Amino acid sequence: MSTIYTPGEVVEKTGFSLDTLRYYEKIGLLESVGRTSGGRRQYRDDDVGWLEMLRCLRDTGMPIARMLEFAELTRDDATIADRIALLEQHDRDVQERIDTLLRQREHIRGKIAYYRGELDR
Repeated sequence: MSTIYTPGEVVEKTGFSLDTLRYYEKIGLLESVGRTSGGRRQYRDDDVGWLEMLRCLRDTGMPIARMLEFAELTRDDATIADRIALLEQHDRDVQERIDTLLRQREHIRGKIAYYRGELDR
């Protein structure tokens, strides 16, 4: 049996704001969110798991348009190869950003060493 979460609990679990949850539902990143008889949103474990995937993709720099493309692919069982290709491309993009950050970090460390040398004069 799946656990039911309130919007507030999902905010706590995922770090997304209520506005983001509503926006993701509106644009189709999050679909089929259950409702109470009074119209309040109810989230299930699958929704939370999906939101955790979206958090990962967003935090690693995937644009919303690409996230939408991925979401659409996940709705069709015949698209597993396409999903793999999309995620592999994203992985390459993430690695490229990591490499850039590491180079930039070395530059920053060089500047720190320079300034420490200035203090020691």
